[in-house]
Amino acid sequence: MVEKKGKSPPRAKATEQSTIAAAVHSPTPGGEAPAAAVASPMGASEPPDTAARRAAQAPAPPQATKAGSAGTPAVALPSASVRNPAPPTATVREGRRRAVIDAVFPAVDGGRFPAKRIAGEAVRVEAHCFTDGHDKLRVVLSWRAMDDAKIYGVDMTALANDVWTAQFTPPIPGRYRYTVTAWVDHFESWRRELERRDGENDIRTALQVGAGLIDEAGQRADAHDAALLSTWSTQLRKTAGDRTNHPDIAAMKALALDPAQAALVERYADRSLASSETLELIADRKRAKFSSWYELFPRSAAAEPGRHGTFRDVEARLPYVAAMGFDVLYFPPIHPIGRLNRKGANNALSATAEDVGSPWAIGAAEGGHKDILPQLGSLADFKSLILKARDFDMEIAMDLAFQCAPDHPYVGAHPQWFKHRPDGSVQYAENPPKKYQDIYPFDFESADWRGLWDELKSVMDYWIAQGIRIFRVDNPHTKSFAFWEWAIGAIKQAQPDVIFLAEAFTRPKVMHRLAKVGFTQSYTYFTWRNTKQELSEYFTELSQGPGREYFRPNVWPNTPDILHEALQSGLRSTYSARLVLAATLSANYGIYGPAFELMESAPRDPGSEEYRDSEKYQLRHWSLDRPESLWPLIARINHIRKDNPALQNDQTLQFCAVDNEQLIAYVKHDDATMNVVLTVVNLDPYNTQSGWIDMDLGALAIDENLPYQVHDLLSDQRYQWRGRRNYVLLDPQRMPAHVFRVRRHVRSEQDFDYFL
Repeated sequence: MVEKKGKSPPRAKATEQSTIAAAVHSPTPGGEAPAAAVASPMGASEPPDTAARRAAQAPAPPQATKAGSAGTPAVALPSASVRNPAPPTATVREGRRRAVIDAVFPAVDGGRFPAKRIAGEAVRVEAHCFTDGHDKLRVVLSWRAMDDAKIYGVDMTALANDVWTAQFTPPIPGRYRYTVTAWVDHFESWRRELERRDGENDIRTALQVGAGLIDEAGQRADAHDAALLSTWSTQLRKTAGDRTNHPDIAAMKALALDPAQAALVERYADRSLASSETLELIADRKRAKFSSWYELFPRSAAAEPGRHGTFRDVEARLPYVAAMGFDVLYFPPIHPIGRLNRKGANNALSATAEDVGSPWAIGAAEGGHKDILPQLGSLADFKSLILKARDFDMEIAMDLAFQCAPDHPYVGAHPQWFKHRPDGSVQYAENPPKKYQDIYPFDFESADWRGLWDELKSVMDYWIAQGIRIFRVDNPHTKSFAFWEWAIGAIKQAQPDVIFLAEAFTRPKVMHRLAKVGFTQSYTYFTWRNTKQELSEYFTELSQGPGREYFRPNVWPNTPDILHEALQSGLRSTYSARLVLAATLSANYGIYGPAFELMESAPRDPGSEEYRDSEKYQLRHWSLDRPESLWPLIARINHIRKDNPALQNDQTLQFCAVDNEQLIAYVKHDDATMNVVLTVVNLDPYNTQSGWIDMDLGALAIDENLPYQVHDLLSDQRYQWRGRRNYVLLDPQRMPAHVFRVRRHVRSEQDFDYFL
């Protein structure tokens, strides 16, 4: 750091590093520093390379201004005559540290945010490490749970081009810290050189050098091992100095290169000049990676028309949802609905006495975010529903919408949490030209922001205490990112199994930031990706791009807010194709039902993506037993998903070349189970399409010279294929897709043919 000239302001002698550290450690409501500012797992301070990377992610310190500027403290400016001076050696903490850790993966924004993985699954860590000269490097991966002091470690394996790899498996959900440590291994460098030496005098000198290195290790060893090492070094010195007999060079080298003795030295390696890089990782439970969601409005679950549905009605519908194979049942908000400025049917500005309003207009005389709409039932009824869902291996996901109706108790009790118009009234939500007079957004720049943060977190804590472990968060991009990072971090520290789905249809960088700050899953642009090129490019980005380390997509062909133009056709072939695409392209997907399986297709207005007679504003009654329902296909596709591990991950997705733009084909595989699934979809809802698929068999460990079987799991038909290129034909009026289980050819010792 260059010392600044001129009169120093208070604390001017503090180093640049301490200024940045102060910014990184700025207090949060939980009183914790962000992850990037914590010490390394070994308890040591970070080396310069790690500190520099962390500093690059820290908030910038205040801009320098001339002394006396209003509103800002004076900061001394550097002399104009100083141009890029060399940093004084006093700022270099340890100049003898020669090991370089150039990069570590997985890493998100240089370690500013944790990467994401699944508990129980191996995490592959890659590090780019090297040193100057020809000395041998040793690299170790260590890790521990954040709430556990016990540290585990393993040596990393060197690959080509200074790439080192190792892996560890986080056993349970939680936050973990992993560290790559690299140092010049003088003992192994000595052994490698000794192996190449053949001159007697060179070897005798080398033995003496080795004895000295062994003695140094002995000083770090316990008493028992120190004695063993001392014996070995003494033998080496004696052998090196013994010139009475004819030297046996091979025996001398064998004594020095004894692998068992070398392992003892390695146990007490000198790490005093080691470099290290520490990163963090969140391990979630498996449902974060693989889940099938079904959304319904409880108030429309009544068995007879005209009656407001209840939680008990939803209990009666659980077998229907479970039989389709869904494992997450998600509800829109279940809280009291505001009466002031209530919207009517089809989002009418004026409501009648019979109108039930929008569930997202939360809060009324009956209570707010910690209360239940009385027409749905009691808290006891809701908890009963949570338990009954578990009997069907389903979880209830709750909508988290941090906004208020005008008559929410918060509005009167905490007016400071809302923005006000010039006339003193509370500012309602707007997205010009749209106006939401029935919703008041929170003001995250409120002077009482800490009180607001604490209260909103307490809402999540309350429902977690009632048994909820999954939240679908409404429009999180309209709330403070800092709030989400703090709140989700604090909640997952206490309850690592909680899952947060971000419903944010917004700009890509905003969506990715939400994933980085803690959201477990994220909505996507799937609804608006319909052509072969759109789908291929988008899902390649999701599965192979940098976001794969933290962004878990959850794709939906429809939502209560979105009836895409393609679905407005009402064509069964379109609904079937979109279902298969969603369920096979992404390990996490969902549908809004019963609107989807009953192929509800009428928009509110021409050119609109809103449903006509939307459940968002009125009760609906659904005839679930309609013969045209997609229920059987949905049940079949979810059964296929559960039976094929290849469909339970996103990162093995590979698209196949097809000589027809109306056909899209892609492969997913699971190496552990040798499970391979090839999906082919006809994107033309009207016409039969055919083409030749080119599948990379080498990547799937399939011999191109032998036949292999593809089993269509939708139709139960089997075909024998050979080679990379094979022909398919799909009639959308029968079924617009194949979901093939690819079975490799295997030859037994009796030369019988069968397929895995």
